Amino acid sequence: MSGESALPSSEVASISMRPKAQVLTRSDIERAIKRIAHEITERNRGSKEVVLLGLATGGVWIAELISAHLLEIDDYSPPCAELDVSLFRDDRPRLESGDAPSLELGITDRVVVLVDDVLYTGRTVRAALEALGALGRPKAIQLAVLVDRGHRELPIRPDFVGKNLPTSKAEFVEVGPKGVLILEEAREGI
Repeated sequence: MSGESALPSSEVASISMRPKAQVLTRSDIERAIKRIAHEITERNRGSKEVVLLGLATGGVWIAELISAHLLEIDDYSPPCAELDVSLFRDDRPRLESGDAPSLELGITDRVVVLVDDVLYTGRTVRAALEALGALGRPKAIQLAVLVDRGHRELPIRPDFVGKNLPTSKAEFVEVGPKGVLILEEAREGI
């Protein structure tokens, strides 16, 4: 689930979430991911130089599906890994561990496609860019997201988008393999 509450912490405890609308079904997600895979192939003239990095945790399953579709399209399944950017977040408390991120695959001189479920403020992507700097020097960095909900706080724009989904800041977007839901706050007693 992606989104942040603008309410004081004393009010958050009395708020529950309720579904407002389902905006993508399982088959919609499958089509969107297949389209993103085609766009990645077209933009990069194949997928042989591509490395897919799913941002923990929402982007990992999407990156794996994109890799599977690229195998069908290009007869090549690019390497796929999880990138945990929690050490590089500037909007959450820093973890005490000073460990730099590590990957079992190289990114130097490769086209890195960062993959996430929802693009919102852009802070997760900013953290991912900082983490990549500690891992190597990619040939290029591209961004693929299943849902772009707007409300950017940083000048970040995705290269590949499954669905542009205008939302209010009070809404949350929940993404999973079975669908995409918009959730709204439901205050008890109101």
